[in-house]
Amino acid sequence: MSTTEPATTGGAASDGNAPNYLSHKQILVVLGGLMAGMFLAALDQSIVGTALPRIVSEFNSLDKLSWVVTAYLLTSTASTPLWGKISDLYGRRPLFIAAILTFLAGSVLSALAQNIEELIGFRAVQGLGAGGLMSLAFATIGDVIPPRERGKYMGYFGAVFGLSSVAGPLLGGLLTDGPGWRWIFWINLPIGLVALGIVAAVLKLPHVKRSHKIDYLGAAVITGAVTSLLLAISWSGPTNGWGTGTTIALLAAAAVLAVGFVFVELKVSEPIIPMDLFKGRIFSGYAGYAFLLGFAMFGALIFLPLYLQAVKDLSPTRSGLALLPMIVGIFSASIPSGQLMSKTGRYKIYPIISAVLVGGAMVLLSTLSLTTPYWQLAIYMFVMGAGLGLSMQITVTAAQNSVPRQHMGSATSTMTFFRSMGGAIGTAVYGAVLTSRLKDHLTDIIPNATQTMVDGIAKAANSVQALHGLQEPMKGWALHGLVDAMDDVFLVSLPFLAIALIIAVITPEQRLAGRSDGAPKQEGEIESSAAAAMH
Repeated sequence: MSTTEPATTGGAASDGNAPNYLSHKQILVVLGGLMAGMFLAALDQSIVGTALPRIVSEFNSLDKLSWVVTAYLLTSTASTPLWGKISDLYGRRPLFIAAILTFLAGSVLSALAQNIEELIGFRAVQGLGAGGLMSLAFATIGDVIPPRERGKYMGYFGAVFGLSSVAGPLLGGLLTDGPGWRWIFWINLPIGLVALGIVAAVLKLPHVKRSHKIDYLGAAVITGAVTSLLLAISWSGPTNGWGTGTTIALLAAAAVLAVGFVFVELKVSEPIIPMDLFKGRIFSGYAGYAFLLGFAMFGALIFLPLYLQAVKDLSPTRSGLALLPMIVGIFSASIPSGQLMSKTGRYKIYPIISAVLVGGAMVLLSTLSLTTPYWQLAIYMFVMGAGLGLSMQITVTAAQNSVPRQHMGSATSTMTFFRSMGGAIGTAVYGAVLTSRLKDHLTDIIPNATQTMVDGIAKAANSVQALHGLQEPMKGWALHGLVDAMDDVFLVSLPFLAIALIIAVITPEQRLAGRSDGAPKQEGEIESSAAAAMH
C-alpha cells in the first residue's frame, strides 16, 4: 500500500473555502509581524526562568515560585484551541490583534506587580494572550501561503523557536543583572507594538461570515481538564507527592473531563476541536508525534541550562551563550528542509530523521559527566537542534495540508495544543525522575549515607546558589549525583522518541498542494473521491 496521497484540489469561493494566497512580497511583510508575535510568546517561556530567583527573593515568597510558571503555562495551553476555533468563525486578523493586546496588557501588569500574588495573576493574563499568538500565527500562514510553498517560510519559524530558547536565558540574565527583573516584561512592548502595527496594517484577509454557535460547554470542559492536569503535574505532584489524595483527585478529574470533552464535541454543531479531524491518519498521526516530540525536547531545553549553571558554574548570561550550538543546529536544518519540502512537495522523511537525531542526541547527552569538555557538549547540542529543526514546523504544514480550509484554525491550534501538553507533562515527568534518581545516586555515592544527609544534600541541589555554597566533600557528592540523575532523565525520553519514530514511519504522506491547486479536502474526502473515480 502506498504511503503517498494525491494533492488535493477543489473548493469554491462560494463556501468560503477557496484559497486567497498572497504574493511573495506580501508574504514577507506579513511574516515579519507574525514572527514578532510568535517570538513574544516563545521568548517569554524561557526569559522568566532566569529572573525567578531574584523575583522570589524580592517578594520573599519562595513557596509560590512554581505558580509564576504554572499560571502562564495553564492559561496558554487551555486557551490555545479556543483561539483557533474562534478565529475560524470571526477571522484571523482581529483575533491575532486581540492576542497581541492581551499579551502586552499582561506584560505591563506583570512589570508593575507589587507582590507575588499579583504577578501570578498577571502572568495568567500573559499566558492567555500567548495561547493565541502561537496558534494564530501558524493558522494565518496556512491562509496566505500554499502548502507547497509553506516550507520555504516555515523554516524561519523554527529558527524563531531556537533563537528564543537561547536569547531567553541570555536576555533574562542581562536584564536581571542590569536594570532589573521588571525589564523582562517591559522588553515585550517594543516587539509587540511592531507586530501589532504590521498585522493591523497589512494582514487584511477576506473572511466569509457564516452563522455560528460558540461551544461554551466544550470550552469550559477542556479548560477544566487542562487545569486539573497541569495543577496535578506542575504543583500538587511535585509539592505534595504523587500518591496524595489531592494529586489523585486532580488526575481523576482531568481524565473524566477529557472523556466528557470528546462526548461534548461529538454532539455540538460548532466544536472547538472537530473530532472529524482525527479520522484522518495524517492529522492524528502528526498530532501524536507533536505530543511525543514536545514531551522529549523539553528535557533538553530545561536541564541543559541547569547543567551549565550548576555543573560548569556558568552565569545565566554565559549559559545562554553556551546554548548557541543548538540554535545553529535548528537554523541549519529547518531552513534547508523547508526549501526542499517546497521544491519537492514531499515531507515524510524529515520527521523520521528528526526522531532519529533527537534520540541520538539524548543518548549522547546521557553520557555527560563532571568533566565533559564544552566542545563535546556543543556537538551534542548541535545534533539536538538539527533534529528539532527538521520537524518543528514541517509537521504543522503536513497537518494543515490534510484538513479542509474552514478547519485551518482549529487544526493548527490543536497541533500547538498537543505539543504544549507534551511539553508540560514531560517537564513534570522529568522533574519527578530527577528528584527520585538524585536521592538514589546520592545514597550510592555518599559513604555511610543516612537518610537525613541525603535529603539535606538533595534539597541543596534544588538551588544552584545553595549547591555552590556547600562545603567539600558534600558539594562534590551533590554535583556527581546531579549529573548522574540528569543522565537518567535523558534516557527516559528514549521510549517516547521510539514511539514517535514509529508514528512518523507509518503516517501516510499527502503531496503538498501548490498555488494553482484549490482548497484542501480532508483525507476521508480524498479517499471517497478516489474511490468514486475508480468506478
